[in-house]
Amino acid sequence: MNLPPPVIVGAGPAGVRAAQTLVAHGLRPVVVDEAARAGGQIYRRPPAGFMRSPGQLYGFEAGRASAVHGAFDALGGSLDYRPQTLVWNAQPGLLDLMDNTTQAASSQPWHDLIVATGATDRILPFPGWTLPGVYSLGGSQVALKFQGCAIGSRVVLAGTGPLLYLVAYQYVRAGAKVVAVLDSGSLTDRIRAMPAMLRQPAVLAKGLYYMAWLASRGVPLRSGARVLRVEGDERVQTLLWRHEDMQGNAQRTPGPTQQIECDAVGFGYALRSETQLADLLGCQFGYDAVQRAHLPLRDSAGHSSVPGVYLAGDGAGIMGADAAELAGERAALALLQQRGVTVDRVRAAAIETQLGKIAAFRRGLEQAFPFPLSWGAQAADDMVICRCENISAGELRSAVRDCGASEMNRLKALTRVGMGRCQGRMCGVAAAEILAHAAGKPLAEVGRLRGQAPLKPIPLGLHVAPDAGEAA
Repeated sequence: MNLPPPVIVGAGPAGVRAAQTLVAHGLRPVVVDEAARAGGQIYRRPPAGFMRSPGQLYGFEAGRASAVHGAFDALGGSLDYRPQTLVWNAQPGLLDLMDNTTQAASSQPWHDLIVATGATDRILPFPGWTLPGVYSLGGSQVALKFQGCAIGSRVVLAGTGPLLYLVAYQYVRAGAKVVAVLDSGSLTDRIRAMPAMLRQPAVLAKGLYYMAWLASRGVPLRSGARVLRVEGDERVQTLLWRHEDMQGNAQRTPGPTQQIECDAVGFGYALRSETQLADLLGCQFGYDAVQRAHLPLRDSAGHSSVPGVYLAGDGAGIMGADAAELAGERAALALLQQRGVTVDRVRAAAIETQLGKIAAFRRGLEQAFPFPLSWGAQAADDMVICRCENISAGELRSAVRDCGASEMNRLKALTRVGMGRCQGRMCGVAAAEILAHAAGKPLAEVGRLRGQAPLKPIPLGLHVAPDAGEAA
């Protein structure tokens, strides 16, 4: 049977290692990626001619970044690489694509598909977050890596998770002024998580180094911090915050309100998986209590519930770049086995063992940087949750109170939350937290926003490329 080439969606660490593995076994995969150059978000590559070195861009991760970039570059003509290409819809056996530079549509047949779509910031808004000068942590990092600039001259970085300290470290190393790092987690959380985090001592040491390095450069590191609001006339001028137990300990008295003068804020509460493509492909989902999210189900080899669809990297659960590389390789080995190609079973088993160890470490990270459970109860009624449709927290609560909404897609139908350009990527987490609190239900029971085509906005004038083959 003459099968079409394997298709990989995403050229981050998982996609690169999957492609490398398939090529090594004699296949010529199609690699589709939205970015102009391979590397993903964590190892995002600047435009050609950019003068800063890998060490300046990636710090401790320079070696890993260069290895991933070099591995992909070495594949050359051994694969069909489609950069700056959006997968905007998926059907059985067919992906609908758009070239971002020409806005031309095409279709790509698939029989075996590795989904390596990565992750985005997990956003929990605060009053004033729509002011110019407020960015996600990922957006702050993109500005630095891809454009060589900081988001402001006096930057506050807030939220929680390892990315918070990584971005702060990268900013200060680049010469930017970080006036404060505000972490909603606490020292107690870190201590409790230490036994699990010791499973990956090198990674733990790296994180501790970032914190110590920042402190030695005079960057204030504040734990147990809740951002109250940002204020400004035409852009951010002031951030107000206070010490507060975000895990809901009623015995702790909130500290006094404190003020920081700044002109930019980067924030995020760890990461969320990009699961929309897996949803359109029909993959089954399950609730993951550790990550507080509904995620596509996969086995230890990367098989999804849909024959021929394999899941790798942070798009199926946040595990980090190291795990993504391993998962990409393992998914490719599973695909090869399905095609009857002989693979190294010892290597496959070793990868699964390594991924199991990283999973235990990641559970420790979730303890060290816990989700702020009290956020849903504290969100002010007049605060905008969905920027695309200008939907406030109060409107979401009214839909629960007055219309009996108790499930995310019902809430979407009643309020339009998640119907805008981002398709719920930015507002979905926050809306679910508010719904669960207002309805008095566990987060697992309010469901998730279903994926819809187009996965990202496409122009009304989308046209079919002359050599596109079957029309999209």
